[in-house]
Amino acid sequence: MDNVERILREFRTIAVVGLSRDPSKAAHAIPARMQLAGFRVIPVNPQVENVLGEKSYATLADVPFSVEVVLVFRPSEQAAAVAKDAVKIGAKALWLQQGIVSEEARALAEGAGMLYVEDRCIGVERAVHGVVKT
Repeated sequence: MDNVERILREFRTIAVVGLSRDPSKAAHAIPARMQLAGFRVIPVNPQVENVLGEKSYATLADVPFSVEVVLVFRPSEQAAAVAKDAVKIGAKALWLQQGIVSEEARALAEGAGMLYVEDRCIGVERAVHGVVKT
């Protein structure tokens, strides 16, 4: 089983860095679909108080409970900083959304023993693999 399928099947809690309050943006629509599929979606966006019925946190370090997957909807240049934060909180996986790539983020995540995916849409992959949490 590759990293994509392992992340989707083994984990439920996803902190979404850059989750948008704008329903027309992928950074809102994709996490909303993941939530509908039974994943717990935790918004990480300092500009938003609540979104998708969940309290939003300014940073990953502010999330007061365990996060399994960190999903990144930020520019590639910011991915390494998010990876460092993901390592600090003990996340199990780092997923850079479609269009986002970072060799530094990959090295940080893999160096910490995290599963890593980049430049793939988690919503598309969830549908392809038919993963629904019950």
